Amino acid sequence: MNPADEREVAEAVAAAREPIAISGGGTRPVGNPATETVPLVTSALCGVKLYEPGALTLVASAGTPVSEIHDLLDSNGQQLAFEPIDHRGLLNTAGEPTIGGMAASNASGPRRIREGACRDYMIGVRFVNGEGAIVKSGGRVMKNVTGYDLVKLMAGSFGTLGILTEVAFKVLPAAETRAVLLIEGLSVEDAVSAMSSALCSPFDVTGAAHVPEGMDGDPVTMIRIEGFVESVRYRAGKLQELLRKFGEADVERDPSRTEAGWKWIRDVQKFHGRDGDVWRVSVKPTDSPRLARRIRDQQDASFVFDWGGGLVWILVTPGTDLRLHLSGIAGHATLIRASRETRLRLPVFQPQSAAIAKLSEGLRRKFDPRGILNPGLMA
Repeated sequence: MNPADEREVAEAVAAAREPIAISGGGTRPVGNPATETVPLVTSALCGVKLYEPGALTLVASAGTPVSEIHDLLDSNGQQLAFEPIDHRGLLNTAGEPTIGGMAASNASGPRRIREGACRDYMIGVRFVNGEGAIVKSGGRVMKNVTGYDLVKLMAGSFGTLGILTEVAFKVLPAAETRAVLLIEGLSVEDAVSAMSSALCSPFDVTGAAHVPEGMDGDPVTMIRIEGFVESVRYRAGKLQELLRKFGEADVERDPSRTEAGWKWIRDVQKFHGRDGDVWRVSVKPTDSPRLARRIRDQQDASFVFDWGGGLVWILVTPGTDLRLHLSGIAGHATLIRASRETRLRLPVFQPQSAAIAKLSEGLRRKFDPRGILNPGLMA
């Protein structure tokens, strides 16, 4: 099914007699491999409906390419503050990331530690529920956001509660400049300590990442600051002093190099083109070194630590159930890339506690009483 507009989406869902797998720009695997579904593609729902730079608001149809939004915002010195990840290289897929897919997956990158997630900038949505009804929540400008907060409920629901047709966002001014402090040779434990020191400082760090094998093969810890030129210069100097106990930090200011370096972190480019399963694990930053040791005691693995160590991207041997290594560590693991056989055996999302599972199932019954929207994807 390839509906041309919101009305056709509603009609298609209302008439559906089989489960539906929702697809946007084709950048991710569609649906649950254990469930027979009919694809519904939203890429034709395209275009910016409203953009008011002065009010810092933007409204776009769900199939609008993210690249189009970036270009529009760049031309006005603005940005999506949460720095959404582009999964294509990681998943070895083509297609075009869309605004609807970004919102449905709550896609958020390195700047989340400072500015918040995608869901924090969504101020309004329109979607079609599992009965084919069109639902509107929130508004098109900040002052109109009232009522039940279905907006944040839809963020990260992966199409299991409704099919997004339109999303309204708050946007922010882009930074005038950025600087990145680079400390080489740190262990994971020392890197997490250094990142924690930087993030707890008053110097407004907008990115903190560590890669045990960086672009040149050596460990590198990256601390990013952004803002006005003089402010960035001052804060970079203060952070150098603060972090000196961990080693001398070089400061990279070249715009193209700093942009490329954080795109490398954001899109987990270290794992592009490499064999193995990819997991995304969220833990307390202080627990990430222990998790890495556990995994390395069992097999060769590769790591990228983002969000000060609170987000760990892990490349492991195909078929590995990485959740077994989380015993005694609070957190959750999401299977991002694996074979169909592994995805049939292991759930993509962290199994929920009984109480949360009951709540989630109740929500799904309210929004999708027939159980036809991406069935089995998150349950």
